[in-house]
Amino acid sequence: MGRYEEVDLSRVKTYPGSSRKSKVEFGMEAVPPRAGLRFHEFCSGLPDVLKVKELRALVAAVLAAREKQKPVLAMLGGHVIKCGCAPVLLDLVRSGFLTHIAANGSVAVHDTELALWGQTSEDVEAQLADGSFGMAGETGETVNLAAVRARLEHKGLGEALGETLSEKTGRSEHRSLVAGCFECGVPVTLHVALGTDIVHQQPTADGAAIGEASFRDFRIFTAAVCRLGQGGVAINFGSAVIMPEVFLKALSVARNLGHAVRDLTTANFDMLQQYRPNCNVVKRPVLQGGQGYSLTGHHEFMIPLFAAALHEAASGASI
Repeated sequence: MGRYEEVDLSRVKTYPGSSRKSKVEFGMEAVPPRAGLRFHEFCSGLPDVLKVKELRALVAAVLAAREKQKPVLAMLGGHVIKCGCAPVLLDLVRSGFLTHIAANGSVAVHDTELALWGQTSEDVEAQLADGSFGMAGETGETVNLAAVRARLEHKGLGEALGETLSEKTGRSEHRSLVAGCFECGVPVTLHVALGTDIVHQQPTADGAAIGEASFRDFRIFTAAVCRLGQGGVAINFGSAVIMPEVFLKALSVARNLGHAVRDLTTANFDMLQQYRPNCNVVKRPVLQGGQGYSLTGHHEFMIPLFAAALHEAASGASI
């Protein structure tokens, strides 16, 4: 006998496992994939648990919002554009799934470069050494002069940049999200933190014009948040700080003005789940009713997957 007391497990009570309420059962399991599987078959064969259930619920919320003619707001960080997802998002705009694009300043930079010469995302380390990082002249001139145009024409920065890019490139097709939205009449609002974007370090930058144009976009975005009402959807794609903060302030203004923005659906898509998106998008806005979802994964996988699921569900296919 050892010196220490042991518990007597022979006295533990058990019960029939079949009588227990469980979280997973046969009908929820995955169906093994096979060659030649159609996308809706792949989706419907996914296990009906955890994040798959959340993705399905989010898709259903977007379709319900479209049916009720409620806004579906997409908030973006620049990495989404760098990952090549602009054509997918523009297709969702053209298909009526997204009613407003709100983005930080880096989205304007990358979208502009792709529109003008089909490339973006410079080698920061290599160009920082000699001070050439962020000094592409056409980028600065286009974005900064769009801000001046916005001030002169009393437009938001997003609208002015979309119009400028549309004029420079002709019909954008799949090359510019900002220009494409302008051509569709869908608002793009650009929410700029001065000093964070490469165009701010160039001679063409006009802080007063940028600030006025971006502040107008805040008011335009807040008007869209006011219309979320009951049943609207707000999704954050990859903005870790700026857009979650802007959304929370816009929501506060909307409720302060007497708009019943309740029972909405929110979601955050990102490679890592971080504090501000989860608090300011997923949790806090739905405390008075609604549902928030956090979906983790690389944008180049998750955004096309989400878009494909939307199209399939809208066609009546089971996902």
